[in-house]
Amino acid sequence: MDQRLQYIAEHYDDMCIGTEEHFRFHCTQCGKCCINREDILLNAKDLYNISKELGLAPADTVAQYGEVYVGETSRVPIVRLKPRGSIKRCPLLKDRKCSVHKAKPTVCALFPLGRGIKLEAEKAADPDAIGRAGIQYIINPIACGDTSEEHTVREWVESFGIPVQDEDFLAWQKVLLKVRQQLIELEKMLPEQSMELIWSITYQAMYLDYDVQKDFREQFQKNTDRLIDALEHLPSLWKEDSHE
Repeated sequence: MDQRLQYIAEHYDDMCIGTEEHFRFHCTQCGKCCINREDILLNAKDLYNISKELGLAPADTVAQYGEVYVGETSRVPIVRLKPRGSIKRCPLLKDRKCSVHKAKPTVCALFPLGRGIKLEAEKAADPDAIGRAGIQYIINPIACGDTSEEHTVREWVESFGIPVQDEDFLAWQKVLLKVRQQLIELEKMLPEQSMELIWSITYQAMYLDYDVQKDFREQFQKNTDRLIDALEHLPSLWKEDSHE
C-alpha cells in the first residue's frame, strides 16, 4: 500500500474533521503536492472530466497518463495517474502547474482535505449502508502552501463545485462495493484466464464506455447497472455450464 494511504488507514479517526470546522491553508501553487505521488487514484467521473478537458477519449487518457491494476484487497480494476521521473511527479504537471486545473482529480482539488466512508464491520458488505453513513472528511498533514487563509470544510469543498454530501461519490462507492463482492465470488470458481477477461470487461464498463460530449451521470448509471447485472448472473451460468 502507498505510504500516504497507509498513514491515513492507521490515523483515520485522528484526521477526521467536521464539515463546519475551520482549518488554515492557502495554496501557493508551489507544485509540491504533485510530486512524490503514487496515490492519485481516479474514479470514473475524474477520468471523464480529465478526458473532456484534454479532448481525449477516456481510453486514450489512461494510455497517455495512467495505468490500470487490480486492487490487492478490493479485486476491482483501479486507475491511477502514473508517476514520472525520479521525483514521481504527476504526469499532468506542466511547468509546476496542473495542466487540467479546471478538471483536476477530486483528490487533488480537495487537498489538504480528503474524504471517505467509514462503515461498521457488520455493515461493510451492505451497499445501502454507504448512503446512510454519509461522507466523512479528513485533513491531511500539510507540508506546502501557507496558513494565511482560514476556511471551513464546507466552504472549501463547495468552492470546487462539489457538494459536501456528493451523490456521485456515494454512487461510485456503492458500485465499487457491489462489483467487489461479485468479483471475489467469481475468483473462487473461475480460472485465471476467465478472470482476466472479466476484469477487462469490468474496467471497460466502469471507466471507459463514456462519450465525453454526453452527460456523465446517465452514462454511469447505465454502464454500471448493466455490469452489475451481468456479474450477478455469471455464477449461475458458470454452474450450469460446468454440470453439462
